Amino acid sequence: MTHSYPTPDQPLKIGTRGSPLALAQAHETRARLMAAHALPEAAFEIVVIKTTGDDRTLIDADRPLKEIGNKGLFTKEIEEAMIEGRIDIAVHSMKDMPTEQPQGLLLDCYLPREDTRDAFVSRHVKTLADLAPGQVVGTSSLRRRAQLLNRRPDLKVVEFRGNVQTRLKKLDDGVADCTFLAMAGLHRLNMVEVAQSAIAPEDMLPAIAQGAIGIERRADDARMAEMLAPLNDLETTQRLAAERAFLAALDGSCETPIAGLALIEGDEIWLRGEILRPDGSERLFEEGRASIADGADLGRDLAARLRARAPAGFFSWL
Repeated sequence: MTHSYPTPDQPLKIGTRGSPLALAQAHETRARLMAAHALPEAAFEIVVIKTTGDDRTLIDADRPLKEIGNKGLFTKEIEEAMIEGRIDIAVHSMKDMPTEQPQGLLLDCYLPREDTRDAFVSRHVKTLADLAPGQVVGTSSLRRRAQLLNRRPDLKVVEFRGNVQTRLKKLDDGVADCTFLAMAGLHRLNMVEVAQSAIAPEDMLPAIAQGAIGIERRADDARMAEMLAPLNDLETTQRLAAERAFLAALDGSCETPIAGLALIEGDEIWLRGEILRPDGSERLFEEGRASIADGADLGRDLAARLRARAPAGFFSWL
């Protein structure tokens, strides 16, 4: 069945957070929909929705996200708007997405994945290795904090929240000597020059689904399913199936010290995953390969192996 396309009089409503990066992702989604269906820009409306994670008072107070609540911090209000019919689709950074969607919502469209690496950002230090003992690193990511302290327990880590622009201002104000951002976000904001260097996955395994954009819709919305189908990137879908199965089996979220990266090599998928104590004092790593079709099973297998190795109390949330 062919469904009617949106028009300037009845535009397709795209829900997003209001940060510059979130808006860049929404604009990319709109551009891809325009190209796929030969539609004008006026056939789309970008609807900005404030989430709990965007609360200015929480950002300014630099409260750790884990104190506010882990899952759905950047998605709950957007998903509520979709369930209520105020928007038609939602554009998300996949590393922010819980592994389960609310009843009635479906996540089955992923744009081509960007650079998965973390960026090392500093005004006066070139690389992570150049940091002197005692220098201050700002990050709000429990994963990055744990990975950093595992490698460099001599460094001081402070809470560092906000969008890209906010974090750069904090560096200028001397709150920290360096911080980390996602290379993908810098690419999408045309700000790659901000990075002093990109950190290889071997040195800092990225967050699950880092660099990927997901588009969520109502499960019973056949028109949106038809419109989004041409946008879905198969390789990204396959890689995220393995990574998110790994995350789900560990009951993780974007604010737990879990990292993982899947790559397609020929007809196989290669998955690396790690879990860390929040203070970085211990790191457990596993990797494996499987046929691409078995990527989700591989993710669950790696998670089971890590759980079997982890001593009691490895995570405060287990």
